[in-house]
Amino acid sequence: MEIERKYLVDSLPDALDTYPHVEIEQGYLCTSPTLRVRRAGDAFWFTVKEKVRHTSTAIQNREEEFTLSADRYAHLRAKCDGRMVVKTRYRIPLQDGLTAELDIFHGAHQGLMLVEVEFPTLQAADAFTPPFWFGPDVSQDPRFRNSRLAQ
Repeated sequence: MEIERKYLVDSLPDALDTYPHVEIEQGYLCTSPTLRVRRAGDAFWFTVKEKVRHTSTAIQNREEEFTLSADRYAHLRAKCDGRMVVKTRYRIPLQDGLTAELDIFHGAHQGLMLVEVEFPTLQAADAFTPPFWFGPDVSQDPRFRNSRLAQ
């Protein structure tokens, strides 16, 4: 189970390039349930996600990931609908052992910056106080789902 909140970014954290980061390319075969293929650096995945309805401020998904070979990724990538979502993801440590995953988008979404934080429980997600550099919470705004950005 994946529990996360998503925010726009007001300003970038200091020393951004000192944090681990990877180039990501992802596309969508279907959006209900979400069937996604992703390349992150030299690793390839196929992901199945299905949204869980709830009353929390967080996004909650059932998620299963499967590793792919480069050939299988290329085969599935060719079948994706819409455009590929291309971004650089930075992993930035936060308080309480949490990690901010900052996505800086390229290509069709140049200039868009989103940050996601995954939580162990819905209660932790609801109690989270974001750092100063986080912008508005867009967790429930469908315009900022990656599957929507691919359309």
